[in-house]
Amino acid sequence: MTEATTHCGTRTPYPNSAPSRRADPATSPHIPACTTSLMSPVYPTSAQGQPERGAAHTNGPARPGTGPSRFRWLRSAPARRLDGMSGKRSAGLLLFRSSGTGVEVLIGHMGGPFWAGRDTGAWSIPKGEYTPDETPEAAARREFTEELGLPVPDGEPLPLGESRQASGKIVTVWAIEADLDPALAVFGTFTMEWPRGSGVRREFPEIDQVAWCTPESAHDRLVTGQRVFLDRLSPYLRDRRPPSPPDR
Repeated sequence: MTEATTHCGTRTPYPNSAPSRRADPATSPHIPACTTSLMSPVYPTSAQGQPERGAAHTNGPARPGTGPSRFRWLRSAPARRLDGMSGKRSAGLLLFRSSGTGVEVLIGHMGGPFWAGRDTGAWSIPKGEYTPDETPEAAARREFTEELGLPVPDGEPLPLGESRQASGKIVTVWAIEADLDPALAVFGTFTMEWPRGSGVRREFPEIDQVAWCTPESAHDRLVTGQRVFLDRLSPYLRDRRPPSPPDR
């Protein structure tokens, strides 16, 4: 697979790859440009069925979270009993940085045939599922490394709490102020049967593009259930006030 650095929402042409259907920020004023790194796999034109995320990771070792934090209301703790309609929990890290144009956050476009050609609601905070024998923060760090192929940058994690998704899955997120070059990302992969019912298993990237975006742009691109984490980060971005614990 080939990597390139470009603007969010566009793809550099690659040999033997189909033209992208993603929006172009030069012609779509509602989608600001972002600094990105992307993969350009060739997806089938059909897009039925959602890939099972979290399967068959191939990149990066586990990287447990360590170090003290002054934010006490949501410290890493032994994972609570899996509950919710789906019985699943997921954890992730949201990087943010200051740039010449203001604050930016790092998000990833989800890979696989279901998300090919989509932009709005097709991006995610780097995250993944974990089991009761792993703490949420350790899982968030492990998943970040597996999905991006890079170690978690140094920085104090700011807890953004948890949110129940439409599926019933509980997602817990930490924010870290740190920089990262998207061009260095080496995306982890998963396998799934595609096309469905064909008996053929194919490999797809967990994330096929990562981008530094403004919070406003990221809000529209993120899946609906994750937008709350940007809202919780806003007070810190605005006046450096620690995130407040969400209402339970």
